[in-house]
Amino acid sequence: MTRTPAPPSLGRRRVLAITAAAAGLALPLGRPLKAWATQTQVQSYRWTGRALGGEAEIILYHGDRQTARRLVEASVDEIERLENEFSLYRADSALSRLNRDGSLALPSHDMLRLLSASRRYGQLTGGAFDISAGILWKLYTRHFAKPGSDPRGPDPETVKAVLARVDYRSIGITGTAVNLLRDGMQLSLNGIAQGYITDRVADLLRSNGMNNVLINLGEIRGLGGRDTSDRPWRVGIRRPGSAAPVETIPLLNEAVATSAESGFRFGGNGHHHLFDPRTGLSSNLYDSVSVIAPTAIEADALSTAFASLAPHEVKAVIAKRRRTRALLFTQNGDRVAVGA
Repeated sequence: MTRTPAPPSLGRRRVLAITAAAAGLALPLGRPLKAWATQTQVQSYRWTGRALGGEAEIILYHGDRQTARRLVEASVDEIERLENEFSLYRADSALSRLNRDGSLALPSHDMLRLLSASRRYGQLTGGAFDISAGILWKLYTRHFAKPGSDPRGPDPETVKAVLARVDYRSIGITGTAVNLLRDGMQLSLNGIAQGYITDRVADLLRSNGMNNVLINLGEIRGLGGRDTSDRPWRVGIRRPGSAAPVETIPLLNEAVATSAESGFRFGGNGHHHLFDPRTGLSSNLYDSVSVIAPTAIEADALSTAFASLAPHEVKAVIAKRRRTRALLFTQNGDRVAVGA
């Protein structure tokens, strides 16, 4: 039996880059902490490894290297713990069990928080954000895996039948259970879980007195600035196919996430992984969408949703938020800035 691959965490690491990283020594995931820098004068610490299906990085400033090492290890443990909740790649994760059984008894506090936030972003965007749309990925993957498949994609009736299983409002959430209320529903948290986990790591570090931190788990969030003078972190946005950033964003107590249609393509004819949950088709409004927001979960969810919304619809959503803005790069090369 051929298993359909889980939707990957796509696109973000290809189009976001830290343009002025702090100095420090790398620590691959899982290496003993004694591998950290031993110079007593080092004030900046940098960990690099793999998390959430891609390269990850944490940069922090601290006067005591032992404390910095301990906090980075705690951050990596927290990432691992939450991957066991939200990952589609792990057969025993809470999300995999929910998809397999159609229900999840006694969900964790984190699962309830993330699913509730997902529902709010679905409501905010008029359904352009929908965690039940991952089933579209499976449909298109299976279609294009067949020899001689129609390059135009699945036939409209098949898409329509699958869309009958897509509706974030049909996820039943209580304090004691989560239930998928439509037959064949499947959830994917790839458009929001990275942001949620980034925020949880930020909360952990801040609660331990860390005020100058950059966390890059695909979404990038900065606490404070690059050093104790609070110079903003600088994050570059690349256009698809371009090595150099086309825009550099100063980041100070904010997060940024980018969705790009170039992350994964199903052959030609404009089919890619950024589906409009309302139509079942790939959205081709933009080359890339970047959202800068107070939290990584908001940047993550809205960059996913905005890929399917016209500029005036993006403006309507942004008008309801505080300190959230968007950069839309259209396929004809136009740059559209929305928000303050």
